[in-house]
Amino acid sequence: MTALWTEERLEIDGTALPARVYRPGTPLRPTPLVLYLHGGCFTDGDLDCSARVCQLMAEAGAVVVSIDYPLAPEHPFPAALNVSFKALGRLYAERATWAGRGARLFVAGDEAGANLATALSLMARDQQAPPLSGQILLSPMVDPSLCSSSIHAAAAGASGCKWADGWHRYLGSADRAAHPYAAPLGSRRLGGVAPALIVTVDDCPIRDESVAYGERLREGGVTVECHMLEGTDCSSRSMDEAIEAAPLWEGVLRDLFQKFLAENSAAPVRTIRA
Repeated sequence: MTALWTEERLEIDGTALPARVYRPGTPLRPTPLVLYLHGGCFTDGDLDCSARVCQLMAEAGAVVVSIDYPLAPEHPFPAALNVSFKALGRLYAERATWAGRGARLFVAGDEAGANLATALSLMARDQQAPPLSGQILLSPMVDPSLCSSSIHAAAAGASGCKWADGWHRYLGSADRAAHPYAAPLGSRRLGGVAPALIVTVDDCPIRDESVAYGERLREGGVTVECHMLEGTDCSSRSMDEAIEAAPLWEGVLRDLFQKFLAENSAAPVRTIRA
């Protein structure tokens, strides 16, 4: 299936937020509606850097709305999260227009964008709205301590590395690292959120925290599917760049997305509970 996309704008608090909307050639029924958040260590990235991932999700049958959220350090935590949550609420309110009646709402992202997606899932649970049917997390940044084995193996974590600098500029101050919406892996309460598909890569520096987050979600009673791709020296690459280097990933990811979206779109609407 060929995915078509258009450049659009979302009005959020009087500001026109740049967005790119990907639509499937042959959508699933009901059509899933996905809010996508790009990577870039909180300080970089744009709508182009996640274009291939979004296309694959659209080819898997979803309408994907990728937004260009505000970046740190000009906009530290929780600026990007708050804007994204308002965008999520708007998509839910207008879901029939975006994806047709009966559309189920999902959040997705890679790296720093996956951090925002995890936080949006927590916020939706805590605020009892909007109801989410699933979260798709590609190598989520969820642990600012940067002390995992995969981080050390990549010689990352020290001052000057993109992960450390990204966390520092996003958080702004050390005390924010204790906030569950900023650093979800440290949250004491992860139950009651939407089912998750977590995909990472065996040589990714944030592989270990991605896997650990999946384990924490399972401990909280959340349905989780984890998948690990074989590496292509992706430590310095975006997800789109890694896919370009490993084209066989395209079929794997498309199939994972389609299965997860279809199963969770067909499931009964979840009752959000704290």
